[in-house]
Amino acid sequence: MEVALLDLTAISVASVPGARFAGTTVFNTQGKSVTTLAATHPLASVVDEIQFATGEGPCLSAAWNHHTIVIDDMATETRWPRFQAQTMVQTPIRSVMSFRLFDDGQLLAALNFFAESAGVFDEESVELGLIFAAHLAVAWSGMNREQHFRSALASRDIIGQAKGMLMERFDITAPAAFELLRRLSQESNTKLHDVAERIVSAGRQRD
Repeated sequence: MEVALLDLTAISVASVPGARFAGTTVFNTQGKSVTTLAATHPLASVVDEIQFATGEGPCLSAAWNHHTIVIDDMATETRWPRFQAQTMVQTPIRSVMSFRLFDDGQLLAALNFFAESAGVFDEESVELGLIFAAHLAVAWSGMNREQHFRSALASRDIIGQAKGMLMERFDITAPAAFELLRRLSQESNTKLHDVAERIVSAGRQRD
């Protein structure tokens, strides 16, 4: 599931004016957990971690309240003060755009776009974002959400393991490791999850 989400999310980033990267926030209302799926950049996960820690933020609000939310300038944002303060400290993100995907009673989800510059999202950005959010929502509704949610978590874990191995082997940061994975995926025309699985498998064989 996450592979399909990542493919569609990557297309949306290339299509939505102003977007630099994106991700899908999934909130489990029973387990009270937040998971980032189909992130095209590690900073999408950082934003969700900040929202989970502070209990507030645009992605969560979009998922809970069925709103389309746009932050034009993180530096002057006042709706989520704790989230705003931490995001300014921990990331270069200045613009955010969030769209609710679905609410099935247990899982809430939102599609989020990010940029390092302020004021980059316009009316066309919102319109195209809504279109891609609708496509993602249809993709979710056509499948067994719980089953594919677990599969997506497993895929995320494999990618995380591969990132860790690359970080240790080449002494690089998490964003650099993710970028290396993404580049290997593109150059070999292989899905990101499959590239990560091969790296993890090769590492286990060496051990």
